[in-house]
Amino acid sequence: MSIKTAILNGVATIEMARPQKKNALTTEMYAAMAVALKAADADAAVRAVLIVGQPGVFTSGNDIDDFMNRPPATRDAPVFEFMRALVGCGKPVVAAVTGAAIGIGTTMLLHCDLVYVSDEARLAMPFASLGLVPEFASSLLMPALVGHAQAAEKLLLGDPFTAEDAVEMRIANAVLPAGEVVRHARRMAERFNSLPPGAVRESKRLMRRANQAAVLEAIDAEAEVFRQRLSSPEATEAFSAFFQKRKPDFSAFG
Repeated sequence: MSIKTAILNGVATIEMARPQKKNALTTEMYAAMAVALKAADADAAVRAVLIVGQPGVFTSGNDIDDFMNRPPATRDAPVFEFMRALVGCGKPVVAAVTGAAIGIGTTMLLHCDLVYVSDEARLAMPFASLGLVPEFASSLLMPALVGHAQAAEKLLLGDPFTAEDAVEMRIANAVLPAGEVVRHARRMAERFNSLPPGAVRESKRLMRRANQAAVLEAIDAEAEVFRQRLSSPEATEAFSAFFQKRKPDFSAFG
């Protein structure tokens, strides 16, 4: 298993710990993170959740081999269980982005409450370039955050962006030196120990209430198209090019 969990001083840490694969996420990792989020939410001793990666990498997104061999065929697939667990977590979720955050590595940040990003971080949502579509309600939340034009650059063109861009786009709270981001994120998570937990939970619920149903609907709508696109000729060409380490050729597609 490449997910590590721990509870220390009121903070439940979920660590993506597969550095040899740049923290590429497998089916088992999604399942473990979903379980950890639900357990933290139910544990009265936990006041906040902290999601971290490894030095130099948050996550490179889906493990392509695992993803192609075991695609998420139903809405109950572990990746969607993880999405719903993060969306439904009633306790504050803090993310420490320690490096590259690709695909779901970026879209999961849209559902965290506090996000602190390393000055070495690079973020990207290259779904369309892989013949796929946005996920984790990013097709809804990105235009709402930054407007259509900025969202189009990130979701249609797949343009990567920096930690400073993430703050400007209101995805993250602050940029910190690489060696400080996790410590700072933990300190912020531990601040919830001195706050009334019921008030924090109700405040978060009210902040999320207006678009909670729309977010869940967007996740389901994206998932339906995403599953269809996985077997499309465009996705086949994109993933073949990835494995063959060449540039994909979409010139034959209309």
